[in-house]
Amino acid sequence: MAETQQVDESAPAPDPSEARAAARQAARAERRAARLAKHIAAFSKRHGGAEGQLAHLGQAGTRIVLVGEDGGWGDLVAPSHALALSAAEKAGLTLHDTFDGEFAAKVRTGPYEWSRMAGIQVGGSTGR
Repeated sequence: MAETQQVDESAPAPDPSEARAAARQAARAERRAARLAKHIAAFSKRHGGAEGQLAHLGQAGTRIVLVGEDGGWGDLVAPSHALALSAAEKAGLTLHDTFDGEFAAKVRTGPYEWSRMAGIQVGGSTGR
């Protein structure tokens, strides 16, 4: 028995320009993810490996918090959670659900961070 397919003639035909725009947007997101992955990999190489955590920033996007095996830390911001997750996966970054416990204990801060935190606590500026 032959199969037939019904066609809804009242439905508008797909717009080729919308398809091209979607393809360009997907390609742009892929390039951004690759660029973020490159930064994550470079951080990991400089710090003897790295782990991370994704923190939602609202409309600003998602912060990728990086903690190196040597205690060094840094962050990157992606415009969306999906893009941050894609970049982390491309870089092979181990992700934690929360920034606490053993993961947070790996962070090593220096005099600069302590002076900045102290300045914030007392409402002053460190002048840097």
